[in-house]
Amino acid sequence: MELQDNVELCFPQLLNSSCRKPTLHWTEAVLLNICLAFISLITVVLNLLVIISVSHFRQLHTPTNILILSLAVSDFLVGLLLMPLEVYRKSACWVLGDVVCVLYGYFISHIISVSIGNIVFISFDRYVAICHPLHYPTRITVIRVKRCVCVCWLCYGFVSIFYIKDDLIQPGRNNVCSGECTLLINNVTATVDLILNFIFPVSVIIVLYMRVFIVAIAQARTMRSQITSIRLQMSVHTMTKKSELKAARTLGVLVIVYLMCLCPYYCYSFAEINLASATYASFFFFLFYFNSCLNPVIYAMFYTWFRKAIKLIVTLQILKPGSSEARIL
Repeated sequence: MELQDNVELCFPQLLNSSCRKPTLHWTEAVLLNICLAFISLITVVLNLLVIISVSHFRQLHTPTNILILSLAVSDFLVGLLLMPLEVYRKSACWVLGDVVCVLYGYFISHIISVSIGNIVFISFDRYVAICHPLHYPTRITVIRVKRCVCVCWLCYGFVSIFYIKDDLIQPGRNNVCSGECTLLINNVTATVDLILNFIFPVSVIIVLYMRVFIVAIAQARTMRSQITSIRLQMSVHTMTKKSELKAARTLGVLVIVYLMCLCPYYCYSFAEINLASATYASFFFFLFYFNSCLNPVIYAMFYTWFRKAIKLIVTLQILKPGSSEARIL
């Protein structure tokens, strides 16, 4: 079989089975890759700051922040692994082999699932804090939250094997030619993924936050209507309520932004099962991945402790003895 002179193959020695190199104009390719690489770098750096902040400062070792830490770890892996590999998969010939392609598919399903699980836990944490404040200190403890986070990562690690079981048996089975990494899921797997990672968690999140929203409005009205004497007697309780309500609003923004990035991806996957060959699949992948960059930006906008922690980290004050005991709340 003769090829045209202007056609470049990924593996010229394999004339009959090699894929063609991507034909995107080099200027467009360079600008796109620079932009995506910058987003990936920002995602890694910002989430690394969140990880260091919550891990280092003892005052931040609260149940809610442990969940934020778990979410930051998943977002960090998105910027470190998923974004660069997706850029490479779409803009160049895949020369890393079929086994690495299968591992990439596993990381996609695992990290995305864990991220969704973290959002559900955060919603439940705010539900208990706002709707059952008297039971929150006993029901939601640091030890219990750490156990839930570990179980979440382990369970989704095993569940993710279900999505790539066919590729594990025969790596590269979906590749049309040599030099590509094709990620396909059948109808049964797509249905299970749609239920487990979209319909069920999104329904739980919406129900919990609707309840949080209603109770938060009632509590805000109650605090505004308090008499001065009662306010003085219960100042500590009132400050606690305000703190919980502020945290609920901040994490509510995080959840809304998360759903805005998640819904288009799953709505499109519901219509197009073959995500690898779909024209707009990459856009929805990166829209969802971009959420990992937005989360730490939300923390910086609404959490003063995060801005203080960044200042201490950047100025290397965390290297001083006893810096973990610093008061940043």
